[in-house]
Amino acid sequence: MNARIGKLLAKLMPGKRWGVIAIPYLWMLLFFAIPFLIVLRISFSQRDQTSSPPYTPILEYIDNAVTMKLNLSHYVTLVTDSLYVEAYASSLWIAAVSTLLALLIGYPMAYAISRLSPAARNVALMLVVLPSWTSFLIRVYAWVGILKNNGLLNNLLIKIGLIDEPLKILYTPLATYIGIVYCYLPFMILPLYTNLLKHDHRLLEAAYDLGAKPWQAFLKITLPLSRAGIIAGSMLVMIPAVGEYVIPEMLGGPDTLMIGRQLVNDFSSATDWPRASAVAISMLMLLLVPILIFNRVQQREMEGRLT
Repeated sequence: MNARIGKLLAKLMPGKRWGVIAIPYLWMLLFFAIPFLIVLRISFSQRDQTSSPPYTPILEYIDNAVTMKLNLSHYVTLVTDSLYVEAYASSLWIAAVSTLLALLIGYPMAYAISRLSPAARNVALMLVVLPSWTSFLIRVYAWVGILKNNGLLNNLLIKIGLIDEPLKILYTPLATYIGIVYCYLPFMILPLYTNLLKHDHRLLEAAYDLGAKPWQAFLKITLPLSRAGIIAGSMLVMIPAVGEYVIPEMLGGPDTLMIGRQLVNDFSSATDWPRASAVAISMLMLLLVPILIFNRVQQREMEGRLT
């Protein structure tokens, strides 16, 4: 009898496996789902500067009844106000161009690192990751000293005689591109390196034996096989770049319009929390599209390997 009760309790009580599986779900609940629901609730409220926090509740208890008031005007503003439309378009364009530049720079670096000896490979990877050990803000601020009119770059170009007067780089969109590519380049290199390291070099040897030139073997073998790494690296760069605030604020100047700057402005200067929350929710929904595409591609590749 006692043995049966013990078996029944063992079935009812969660095991170690359940505890391990529950940890990531609990993490997502605490740090994503609950904050998301809070921001979503604020986005449907109305601005009220007389209250603290500066928005009205969406649920009210009146005459023994609970009423819900949902304000959709902030979402309508996002598609009708040219400021927000231009901010979204500019953010997507800057993120896409920065991702392309990071890919053009990161792919050759990842390819070269994957061809090194194991000892040299570890050193190269450490050099790629090493800048990330310092503060993100300090790394961005260092580019101010490099790109300003009397900075290191202009002084060097003038000294070697390439230019006669300083180039206007700081506080331009070009500086934003430079900052984003520099800060997020490791996120492009690491997935590509991991993917390229798994390639079977016998495929390239077979292509060479069949008369293929190196560039032909690269285009027909290496590049298609590294598609998963390209997509993963591109997602890791583009997703945070769309909502970037620090880099365009410190390097881009007033002419660089991005949705992250507008969101912070709505929260702080304008104290319009509902509209800022609507911007945040819309930006999250916008970023879900590439994430779903990436998951779909990964799923198809896994199905192809199994079959």
